Amino acid sequence: MSLTIAPVTGAGLAQVIPTLARLRIAVFRDFPYLYDGDAAYEADYLAAFAAAEGAVIVVARTGDAIVGAATAAPLATQDVAWQGPLAAAGFDIARTFYFGESVLLGEYRGRGIGHAFFDHREAQARAHGATHTAFCSVIRAADHPARPAGYRPLDAFWRSRGYAPLTGVTASFDWKTVGGGEGRHELQYWARRL
Repeated sequence: MSLTIAPVTGAGLAQVIPTLARLRIAVFRDFPYLYDGDAAYEADYLAAFAAAEGAVIVVARTGDAIVGAATAAPLATQDVAWQGPLAAAGFDIARTFYFGESVLLGEYRGRGIGHAFFDHREAQARAHGATHTAFCSVIRAADHPARPAGYRPLDAFWRSRGYAPLTGVTASFDWKTVGGGEGRHELQYWARRL
């Protein structure tokens, strides 16, 4: 079956939200996020995201089945908790696009889909006058007990796209972890100039 990757905006966002919620719960369950997802939280979070003016979800499909998705929206439309660290670091919130999740089922990785996700999100950011894009990645210790053998972080991929971690620019959020209950997790901001 052929693979297609295309951006979804406006009224079309609501149609892909339920599948994106399921993908987030499935993919983020793995290391490094270890997220024990909650369908009700996902519905609320993603509905708020989809309501943002300028939001995009880039969708990867095999036939009619959605196998991956990546989100982006103007940072000014996102929760203040996401804006604060970048504002404190001197970013112009009105000219920065925030890249949320990028989730892809394991069997579809390594096919260039991640690059397409970034290409489409960066195009949306430029179309809305952004000068910078940013995202967060969870920080996990190299010796974390849940780290699988052979795990490779995505740092090299992100750097190849022109992104770099912002020294000292982090955020902390609570989420329930697999087998562990609610906990505080630190995330590292990465950014690039468009």
